[in-house]
Amino acid sequence: MYLTYKSRVITCVFLLYCLFGASQITFAEKNDQISKPKTDNVLKYLTTARPDLEFSIVGQTPMPGIYEVQVKNGPALFVHEAGQYLLQGDLLQVTANEIISTMEVRQTSKRRELFAKRSTDDMIIFKPEGESKAIMNVFTDVDCGYCRKFHQEVPQLNAMGIEVRYLAFPRAGIPSGSYNKIAKAWCAKDKQDTLTKVKNGRNVDVEVCDNNPVAEHYSFGNSIGVTGTPAIVLMDGTLIPGYQPAASYAKLLGISPK
Repeated sequence: MYLTYKSRVITCVFLLYCLFGASQITFAEKNDQISKPKTDNVLKYLTTARPDLEFSIVGQTPMPGIYEVQVKNGPALFVHEAGQYLLQGDLLQVTANEIISTMEVRQTSKRRELFAKRSTDDMIIFKPEGESKAIMNVFTDVDCGYCRKFHQEVPQLNAMGIEVRYLAFPRAGIPSGSYNKIAKAWCAKDKQDTLTKVKNGRNVDVEVCDNNPVAEHYSFGNSIGVTGTPAIVLMDGTLIPGYQPAASYAKLLGISPK
């Protein structure tokens, strides 16, 4: 049977529609599959490639299909849900008014929650005479010049009603000479005086005790984005890296400098 010209055109269009439609359905199904959470794929590929490292899923980022993954005692990674591609660094989000770090937004919230419930029993605290108007949680190192400069201004901060809570963060790591020095402050009977002495480079007759919290402080700092000292964490979760004069901190905290 011969088809008319019109019939051949209709048949050809129908066949193209079927072929194109099938390919569209296949693509849609594939795309839908990719868009589903793939945390198991992410961990499978990472642990296969680097079985010597420990990975954990932090959560899904604002970018579709991208997960934030934390390497234990290491950096954060941004990994595609298929598990075969990753970026190391920061993921920035463009908003109507600014460009923000998605990692810092998450870390700020995390720090706020952690410090709200964290005990102060393992911190060395310098309190103002009256009521504390503000609190600064300070990760410090005794071999850091700017940490020493900051410590010299603690009396001025206290006079303005700012409470300083110290946590240890020996930048050289654990074990190290810096660890041995700063651990003595946490092992001493008079912790405040000993910390001041070791920051001034003085030798103190204190043994490093086994139950000191320095290693835990160091790990805690790493987990919340501390990379250097001094690093100040406010109670709202804001991280302020590096030294600033006492008056600048007071201004940031909304306190009139003295």
